Amino acid sequence: MMRTMAMLTAATALLALPVAAQQSGGMASSGQMPMTGMMDSMMAPMMHSMATAPERLLLRKGALHLTADQVSQLTALRDAMRPVRDSAAQQAMMHLKEMDAAMHQAAPDTAAVRQHFEAALQYMGQAHLAALDAAAESRALLTDDQRNAVDAMPSMPRRPMMRRGGAMRRP
Repeated sequence: MMRTMAMLTAATALLALPVAAQQSGGMASSGQMPMTGMMDSMMAPMMHSMATAPERLLLRKGALHLTADQVSQLTALRDAMRPVRDSAAQQAMMHLKEMDAAMHQAAPDTAAVRQHFEAALQYMGQAHLAALDAAAESRALLTDDQRNAVDAMPSMPRRPMMRRGGAMRRP
């Protein structure tokens, strides 16, 4: 049971990442689910890879001195990726909700839990792959100087998060 809940927590955090990054320009706000040390280490490579996500680059267009052509291409990449990512994310959430409902039965059907969990992971993977594909294509649009500037920027902004006991943790 604890293993399933840990996987659900990790899966939900992974699913929330693209939306949280899009809304805040970075990691999820402290009002959202806190991340554990393990989740931090799992998310670090993903956040580093997503540094060149089109929406992130567009937020930094002034600092990166993006050309009008780059802005146009990045906007097109962002707009093409969003419906693919969002559709997969919605499917994942549907399966996570079904999994949660199955877990809250008096005698949970472990086959149903597994089925929905695996489906959610598959859809989360599709959502992340769409975002990673767009980030890779976006990176290719940058000049060497722009890529170096992005690589020098912090890829995983840290904010205070709640620990299990309720105390704030600072980076």
